[in-house]
Amino acid sequence: MHVGLDRLPALPLLRRIRSARLGVLAHPASVDRELTHIAAVLDRLGVRPRLFFGPEHGYGGEAQDMATVLSAVDARSGARVVSLYGERFEDLSPAAEDLAEIDLLLIDLADVGSRYYTFVWTALLALRAAQAAGVHVVLLDRPNPLGGAAESVEGATQAPGFLSFVGLEPVPIRHALTAGELVALFARREGIPLGDVACGLEVVAVEGWRREALAAAWDRPFVLPSPNMPTADTALVYPGGCLLEGTNLSEGRGTTRPFEIVGAPWIDGHDLAARLASTALPGFVARPLTFRPTFQKHAGATCGGVQIHVTDPGAFLPVATYVALVAFARRQRPEQFRFRTERYEYVDTIPAFDLLTGSAAARLAIEAGEDPLAIAMEVSRPDPGWPEVMREAQAAAEAARAS
Repeated sequence: MHVGLDRLPALPLLRRIRSARLGVLAHPASVDRELTHIAAVLDRLGVRPRLFFGPEHGYGGEAQDMATVLSAVDARSGARVVSLYGERFEDLSPAAEDLAEIDLLLIDLADVGSRYYTFVWTALLALRAAQAAGVHVVLLDRPNPLGGAAESVEGATQAPGFLSFVGLEPVPIRHALTAGELVALFARREGIPLGDVACGLEVVAVEGWRREALAAAWDRPFVLPSPNMPTADTALVYPGGCLLEGTNLSEGRGTTRPFEIVGAPWIDGHDLAARLASTALPGFVARPLTFRPTFQKHAGATCGGVQIHVTDPGAFLPVATYVALVAFARRQRPEQFRFRTERYEYVDTIPAFDLLTGSAAARLAIEAGEDPLAIAMEVSRPDPGWPEVMREAQAAAEAARAS
């Protein structure tokens, strides 16, 4: 399998990149088959970017979730590093004065196949800003670690009024597309030119990827794209585990297995594990445990909870599993469980759990004490129209294919 960055040195496109005033949007997982970072690959090819852009967590990947990232200078090249994750929603897009320094933007961001993961939305916002500034965009694509088959889609698209930076456009929770396919889909819908044009979008596609293959089957290591996405196992549970950000349960940040380990000081892990087992949801075992997070929620406190061990990735339903977990946790201690009401990803007026699930329905059903399995299966149900959208996205990416 060859990702976009692997293919770049052999493409005619490289000649245009060498002659361009270049900007690069990247992060630590922007590496080739030899695990060489894009900055070093470009340097070896004689390409000197004018500036770098960094998404959430930063160009260097050091920042925790929702932490403001400041602009800096790249120590190796001396080029400016511009943060695209600040205190305001407007900070998520490249500024006109920064885009005025370049005429071509190269994007290489590893996604993990869930609409909450913000890098696809950073890429789309960057494309929109570049289009307005007359800057051409080349996206180096990468495979989806959760697979690209329609059978792996989970969850409906968001209801009207529930779009945000954890889902700028209507997309299922587990969408089975690559970043390049998603960005090309919305580019085509917005009338942004695709292909080798003066100002538009080109996509350097992945070659040799079997769409049904998960990250564990790739012939290359999984490189963490953000601080709490350390392994391919984390990516498997993330479409469900991220939902805990909308609650006061720890999603395992501050442990060595984020999103797999979950709980709180008041949770009885044995009871929670037994209740999850009673649902007969497939592909996992919930193992009761105690843990002590070193930072973020319940830092320094001993928590009860479970670790979700995925035993059959093909059958596992992360969204359904974690929605059921949240519902059972609230049933266990309703006086101590709560849904997050603080500002979340630049939104003050909608609970985080609603933004993540795509509507208020699941939260209201949990609060009403409805059956956890029924709630879980409703949230998990795929959007019946999404396979057709997948075909549209793949056609758009093919139209944008770089040569």
